[in-house]
Amino acid sequence: MPEQEGNQASNQKTVIELSDVTEKLFQALNKIKGRPPTDEFSKITVSQTVSFLALAYEKVRNAIEYREDHLIRRAAIERILKRRLSLNPEGKNEAENVLRELLWARYFANGSLDEGDIQDIQTIIQKYITIRSRLLRGRSSKSKGFIADFLIELITAEIEEFLTPAESQREADFGYYIFQTLKDKVKIEDVKESQKDTFLFIAIEKAYRKSDQAYQRYHLFRLFYKPLSQYSEQELETLITKLPDIFKKIDELIANPTVEKLVRFVRKQLPPFLIIFSILRDHKEDPKTLFSDKNKLWAKVEQVARDKYAQVRSRLNVLAFRSLIYIFVTKMVFALILEVPVSQILYNHVNYLAIRINSLAPPIFMLFIILTVSVPGENNTKRLFLRIVDIIDKDSTFEKATAFITKKVKNKRPILLFGFTILYLSTFIVTLYLIHLILQLVDFNLLSEALFIFFISVVAFFAYRIKQIANMYRLTEKGSFFSPIVDFFFMPILSLGKFFSEGVSKINFFIVIFDFIIEAPFKLIIEVIEEWITFVRQKKEEIV
Repeated sequence: MPEQEGNQASNQKTVIELSDVTEKLFQALNKIKGRPPTDEFSKITVSQTVSFLALAYEKVRNAIEYREDHLIRRAAIERILKRRLSLNPEGKNEAENVLRELLWARYFANGSLDEGDIQDIQTIIQKYITIRSRLLRGRSSKSKGFIADFLIELITAEIEEFLTPAESQREADFGYYIFQTLKDKVKIEDVKESQKDTFLFIAIEKAYRKSDQAYQRYHLFRLFYKPLSQYSEQELETLITKLPDIFKKIDELIANPTVEKLVRFVRKQLPPFLIIFSILRDHKEDPKTLFSDKNKLWAKVEQVARDKYAQVRSRLNVLAFRSLIYIFVTKMVFALILEVPVSQILYNHVNYLAIRINSLAPPIFMLFIILTVSVPGENNTKRLFLRIVDIIDKDSTFEKATAFITKKVKNKRPILLFGFTILYLSTFIVTLYLIHLILQLVDFNLLSEALFIFFISVVAFFAYRIKQIANMYRLTEKGSFFSPIVDFFFMPILSLGKFFSEGVSKINFFIVIFDFIIEAPFKLIIEVIEEWITFVRQKKEEIV
């Protein structure tokens, strides 16, 4: 009997009683249905030759506009739809053209879309055109621009999620699971519970789903309303006059300073959730059995964590390469083209050593930063497992640990704050002056110095963002003794890099060239080639 009781106690220690939220997540994932298969008669197919050309174009086009991988397809839909509607404002029969371009570029597998998709997407497009024409009439140019941009982002996000229902629903379920787990763990000073929940929803959009502006707007709109294409004409009569105010309110919520505080909070909580979701993507059948057994769960967590650490290292290398291409093509080439003639005009001399340094220093600097990045280890995996057990366990202790967020930081010692602010600002001057002294040793002129600071700061900013990927699965980040000192003097470069990157990205010269000069005629040529290939194929079939 004692031995039997001991075995029962041992089994109890290894069994996890799952929380209601976790049980509901499993149920929700089990209900997700993918797209129905297309039949041979209605599926849309494109030429592989044309597809190769379009894919090559998209790779080059996407390389000059830095985006997260999961955001590229929606951006491509927006770009295609804008171009198509500029040529055909009525939008008639444009759905097939949009879907064919997506198949050309292999955003969807060849033959995975069909005639039914054409009809549904055409309905969405026509609804957008109707709403747009009614909303823009009689408004100022500024208001027109805001509403038009908001609408095109809503519609293209709706199109992308309509074409990928299973993927979109799964990510929505994962985001809701994070929300349900964390909503009782955070309180915000002087903010109502309902508004706090909205802020937390937006923070999860930014931190977990890494949504861009378009998807933040769309998912927040969908939190309160149906997709625009699902409104009847009678319902639109009531809604359409409210849309401008709804759009403004959504942007105000997204830009609220409290959201950024919650983003930082959510980001620290993410690593165990990322491991849980990764397991669920791979282990779709009977996840309850796996997550209820500590021994089985530990084995799976340990395996997945090691795989993720390896993937992080590989992804760091890929993103570093892509970032260098982005910086070189969109910023460096344009600046270097100016450096020679402007130096000749202003200084009557071209310092080719400075040009070589400005060309080589940024990639070497990027390489140095990436090589110093370390990925998490075994101790991190053990902490991840314990946190995962806390999250999925029915015991509510984890949820009751509350973080309190104040709306405004109260400064207990304003004199010290003023002194630290002056000291921090002085680091800008000191850092830039030290760079100036070093560059003077190799006879840099002011233009070359400005370009050097520009390149280095932009690369530093991109490298810093890429370096954060290494912390995706790191539960706690430990800094060295000298980290605060290094960070203090490195921050001016990062701040400049963020300013330059965000500012210049808005006037990306090469994106303008691709979108308005190259893309339209290139896609027209591809369309003609596909028509010709289809014609030849039909003639061949007639002979047979």
